[in-house]
Amino acid sequence: MLTWGGRGVPARPTRAGTHRRLLLAAGLAALLALTGAPARAADPGGSCPPEQIDCDVWDDDPGVPGRPGGGGNDGGGGGGNDGGTPKCQWNGRAIPCHDDVLGWFNNGDGCYYKLAEPQKEAPPGKQWYQLTCNGGALGSQRQELLDAPPPGYGAPPDPEELARRALASISLLRPRIAVAPRRSQGPGLVGLPVWMWARAGAGYFGPLTASASDRGLTVTITAKVDRIVWHMSDTIDVTCTGPGTPYRADGPRAGSTSPDCGLDDGYPTAATYQVSATTFWTVEWSGGGQRGEIAQSRVSGVVPVQINELQVVTR
Repeated sequence: MLTWGGRGVPARPTRAGTHRRLLLAAGLAALLALTGAPARAADPGGSCPPEQIDCDVWDDDPGVPGRPGGGGNDGGGGGGNDGGTPKCQWNGRAIPCHDDVLGWFNNGDGCYYKLAEPQKEAPPGKQWYQLTCNGGALGSQRQELLDAPPPGYGAPPDPEELARRALASISLLRPRIAVAPRRSQGPGLVGLPVWMWARAGAGYFGPLTASASDRGLTVTITAKVDRIVWHMSDTIDVTCTGPGTPYRADGPRAGSTSPDCGLDDGYPTAATYQVSATTFWTVEWSGGGQRGEIAQSRVSGVVPVQINELQVVTR
């Protein structure tokens, strides 16, 4: 697989030189003269990746690098986030290790324990405990006389579990992506630059903060995107550090390469390519004298990009 840098710089020597660029530009001008202005924008044809039922793509009519085109619009959208899994389980079901009513959970027997109130008469050094068993299911309660608390009783909250609880309270949105050229604006050409960008904003790239508290312990998290990886084809990935710059047909770099997130040398062969992007988040947490990180990722929908060969007519 070819890995490309944040500005579309390939991990191999560039293929196209100045003369080829001039030839492509001249051919593109001839093609435009023959075909006229591009057609009105149509359905971008975006779709979700396999096995993903929700995703965000949008068509902001960006035009084609080197061709005239329209402006862009931003839109809203939703996304999903992955919650944490408590360390206590019963019959394959994750449950809280502490419950304000039932007490502390013992993984060994599947019962919650709390001191019985009021305490019945007991030998010195022993105490009565109220048990709620079957993973906390009501209807299975009893009292036991113990000379020491059961395993897990009185344990402080797990800070990473609190961090995941805080993470579940915020939304890390799936990236909303756009590319130029877009199939709705007409095909691009082999060897010409491709621009990629995603909608900016805290929900899409961070930073986002949240906190969660339990039994006197508070854990704070900060979530932000480290990188966005664009899957341009089966053999080309492009990694960018930010959302990228939207393409504008009337902008100062129209017809040129993206300043921060693009495939500078374009596609090597003509085909219809399915483009998607993945944002990789790092969630840093701290609390209770501990700190750590939780990795997250979000996947966009799929946008088709049509690339044609440049046909040059000579006489």
